[in-house]
Amino acid sequence: MSRQKKGNKKTPLYAFGKIVAQPVVRPFIPYRVKGWENVPKDTNFILCANHLGISDPLRLASIEKRQIYFLSKAELFQNKPLAWLLRSLGCIPVQRGRGDVGAIDHAGEVLRRGDIMGIFIEGTRSRDGELGQPKAGAVMLAHQHNVPIVPVCITPIGSKLPKLFHRAIVSYGELIQPQELGIREGKGAEYRSASRLVMGKIAEMRKRDLRELEG
Repeated sequence: MSRQKKGNKKTPLYAFGKIVAQPVVRPFIPYRVKGWENVPKDTNFILCANHLGISDPLRLASIEKRQIYFLSKAELFQNKPLAWLLRSLGCIPVQRGRGDVGAIDHAGEVLRRGDIMGIFIEGTRSRDGELGQPKAGAVMLAHQHNVPIVPVCITPIGSKLPKLFHRAIVSYGELIQPQELGIREGKGAEYRSASRLVMGKIAEMRKRDLRELEG
């Protein structure tokens, strides 16, 4: 599978949100962007971020002009109105703690269309603001579909976890090409090692941004 040119189509509700809802929501989730020059503008990729709160996907979607298709925990889809909303925004349900083949296939279809997949590498929100253990889904998709990963670090300003009206730094790291992941045979140990590599890049940005805030 080769890299694809960018997709252009947004789901109707996502497009509506970008035009109408974003200006209303933005004051509640202020942010400062760093490293935006690292983000591809004309091809598909996997956006791989740490996860601190429910505002994270809102911030990331607000920054990126194109639509981001997020993997979201399947439990959220048990509520019918919420499930309709999430699906209308392009979210893909994923069963955590098991190999969800359906979710991986759906995410692969997003990448084949030339669109952006958004994955929170820890698979769940941090409860204490610290980085958690990475999951292998993002690197597996990058390897299988030959697409790069953009590591992203979200760092709240003035607190360990994001709060309404509090600013956050959203740092985009240098592109990680699939060949850099060290995956040759697609074995579990290779995926785990590759996911730690990506998390290491996120951790480096976190340390840098915290030093900047402290200085």
